Amino acid sequence: MTPRERLLAALRGQPVDRVPVWLLFPYHPTGYYVDVRTNPCYVPIFEKSKQCAVMLDRRSPRAPLFAPDVTDQHQEGTEAGWRFNRRVLSYRGRQLVSETRCRGTEVRVKKLLESEADLDTLLTFPVNDDPRRVAATLDRQAVRYFAERDEFPLEYGAMMLDLGEPIGFLYHNTNLEEYALWSLACSDKVVAFLDRAMRHYRLEYEYWLKRAAADVYFLVGSELAAPPMVSRETFQRWIVPYARELITMIHAHGKLAIQHYHGQIKQILPDFLTMGPDALHTIESPPTGNCTLPEAFEVVGDRMTLIGNIQYDLFRSLTPAQMREEVGRVLAETRGRRFILSPTAGPYEEQIPQRQIDNYLAFLAAGWELGNRGST
Repeated sequence: MTPRERLLAALRGQPVDRVPVWLLFPYHPTGYYVDVRTNPCYVPIFEKSKQCAVMLDRRSPRAPLFAPDVTDQHQEGTEAGWRFNRRVLSYRGRQLVSETRCRGTEVRVKKLLESEADLDTLLTFPVNDDPRRVAATLDRQAVRYFAERDEFPLEYGAMMLDLGEPIGFLYHNTNLEEYALWSLACSDKVVAFLDRAMRHYRLEYEYWLKRAAADVYFLVGSELAAPPMVSRETFQRWIVPYARELITMIHAHGKLAIQHYHGQIKQILPDFLTMGPDALHTIESPPTGNCTLPEAFEVVGDRMTLIGNIQYDLFRSLTPAQMREEVGRVLAETRGRRFILSPTAGPYEEQIPQRQIDNYLAFLAAGWELGNRGST
C-alpha cells in the first residue's frame, strides 16, 4: 500500500498492510510548528518519514468570526515603563479589551472576557454569518490553499483542514477561572454564544466541503471545555452537539474527521462515540492522562480509529533502544485494532538535541518494522 492508501484505509477501519505511522509533521509551514522541510534538526527526520510514515498537511484558512461592523484593533506601545500589547473589539460603543503588559521580568495579562458582564457584551456583537461575505474572504485564501494542495505529493497522505469550532473563541479569550464559573452560573449564555458562532462555522465548513478541498478535517475543540475544568454535563452542552453536527456535515460529503484531545479523557470517552469521528488523537495513559489504550478500546471497540500514544517528552528522555521498546509495547497493546501510531504532540521546538533526533528516527524505524502485521 502507498502511505495515502494506508492512511485512508486506517481511518475508515479497513484492512491495512501495516500500522500507519504519523509524525504530526505538516508538509507546508504553519504558525505553530517548525518548518520541518528546512530546519536542519528536522530535515533528516522528514526525509526518513517519506519512506515509512504518512503525512497530513494541516492548513487553517479562516474568515473573521464577527461581522465587519465589529472593529478589531491592535495597539502596541509603552505606558509608565510598561510595554503593552492591546486588542480592542468594539461594536456600537461597547468594547472588550485584552492586554499584555511587560516590565522587566514582570508580566500582567488581562483577557478580553473577565466577567459575566463581558460575556453579556459579547452577546451583542453580530457574528459574520453572511454566506457571500464569508465566501468572498475564503475565496482570497483559497488561491494559496489550492496552490499548496497542488504542491503536496498526494502519495504521502492527505490534505487536512483545521477550521475551528464555536468554543475556540471563548476558551482562548476568557479568564479560565471565570470560564469554569460560567459553566455553573450562566451556562445558558455560553450556549447562546455558541449557537450564534455555529452559524459562522457552518458556512466555513460548507465552503470547503463543497469544493472537495481536503480528505480529512481536524477538530481540536473538544479539549477546550472538558473535565476536570468543567463537568461532563458541560462538555455535553458546550462541545458535543456542535462537533456532532460538523462531523455529520463532513461525512455527508464523503470526507473523514479526526478529533484531537489532550488530558483526562476516560469519563467523556463515550461522548466521542456520540460525536462520531473516524479517529481520535490522542489517548494519554497515566500520569499524563487517565486512560490506557486497552481501556479506550474497551469503550470504542471498532467504531473509531485511535491515534497515539508515544508521549512527546519520551522523545527527549529515552534512549533509541528504549524508544524501540516503547513502540513495541504500544503496538502489542493495539494489535488487531484500528490504530495509527503517533507522538502526542507535534514539532514545536526550533532546536532539539541529537538524542531527540535519534529517537524520532528510532520511532520511525520501529513503527515500520514492528507494525508490519497491520492494525486490523
